[in-house]
Amino acid sequence: MKFTKTLIAASLAVMSADTFAAAFQLAEHSASGLGRAYAGEAAVADDASVVARNPALMSVFKEQQLSVAGVAVVPDVSLRGTSASNASVNPNELNDSSIAPAAFVPAGYFVMPIDDKFAVGFGAFSNFGLATEFDADYPAGQLAGETEIVTVNMNVSGSYKINEQFSVGLGLNYIYADAKIVRNFGANPFGVPAQTEGAHLEGDDTGFGWNVGATYQLDENSRFGFNYRSETDITFDGEYSNQLPASAPFNGLAGASVPGSVEITLPAIAEFSGSHQLDEKTGLHYSVMWTGWDSFERLEAYVPGLEEPVFDKEENFSNAMRYSIGGDYQYNDAVLLRAGLAYDESPADKNHMSISIPDTDRFWYSFGVNYTMSEQANLDIGMSILRGKTQKFTESDKLGQQWGFESKGHAYLFGAQYNYTF
Repeated sequence: MKFTKTLIAASLAVMSADTFAAAFQLAEHSASGLGRAYAGEAAVADDASVVARNPALMSVFKEQQLSVAGVAVVPDVSLRGTSASNASVNPNELNDSSIAPAAFVPAGYFVMPIDDKFAVGFGAFSNFGLATEFDADYPAGQLAGETEIVTVNMNVSGSYKINEQFSVGLGLNYIYADAKIVRNFGANPFGVPAQTEGAHLEGDDTGFGWNVGATYQLDENSRFGFNYRSETDITFDGEYSNQLPASAPFNGLAGASVPGSVEITLPAIAEFSGSHQLDEKTGLHYSVMWTGWDSFERLEAYVPGLEEPVFDKEENFSNAMRYSIGGDYQYNDAVLLRAGLAYDESPADKNHMSISIPDTDRFWYSFGVNYTMSEQANLDIGMSILRGKTQKFTESDKLGQQWGFESKGHAYLFGAQYNYTF
């Protein structure tokens, strides 16, 4: 089973590199925030989506409100092959114009004031998720294949207004996570068909977390906010299989399945924001967000019957920052215009790049509008253009083959949100 254990380790190692990147973290909690690049999210109380970013802001609401949102993510991530140590592969065979499929991120929130001091809220949204897909016969199949992780965060929150300046909030989070990792054997010197599955792992788990928030109302035109979201431990328990022959030297599973598991930690997040109404029409908002990626120090994978991990690898991720600034302008009684800029740092080590998510620092350029339909209802529309850097790197598979790439990563986000006040 030694060869099988190596392949299990390889698949889990790739999963760690894929998922623990800035691209794995989702900011798309609302369409209202999307229009200003999510600047000021811990201080602006636009709608019920405050449940996701700072529950203390629920103390601002005087009436019940329901918000339903959805953001479409259209990635534009391409690869160009620059080198291949396997002489039978032309680097051009590594070219791929689209490795990340489009996705839809839904969310829903409800805020209910109890009295002039207390409010409660409920939310369903996602903080983490990704998907990448390569053809089954891709030459660097051990590095590519299919990677998918989906998380759903179900939240209940409460807020308390201490006085006219200070409010605090607390949220409890129940997180469901589902993952799928498929790696094909790719080009190899053994004559194994490239599309042969060298690793197939599927699993899910649930976990619990918490978040706390606070706001300070400096005056009627200025508010500051802070929110902290805890780490969450997830253990993906599921099934592992491969299609490699059971005979030597592979000693594979020939399509059979065995239990497999891997533990990961969804990182902590902290955000500080400010919101200022400069005049009757113009608002200015900004945020600084920290994500504690250094909580992911090691990756250990286990299969039943073995006390020691089949794979133990030290990672080199570092904490990352996100900076954003945005504004809004009340064009007329019915139309509010928004715009924003943001800079997203990548936590990935440049010496540990992966083609499944060739992550990089990126800039956000965002625009949005809010349209008031009636005293009770309004509609938000937002869009963002994300531009990443071009990167060149080399990645090795478990057979010692080296593959060189040039990656370009951009994305387009389109969101809509309906808000109704009762």
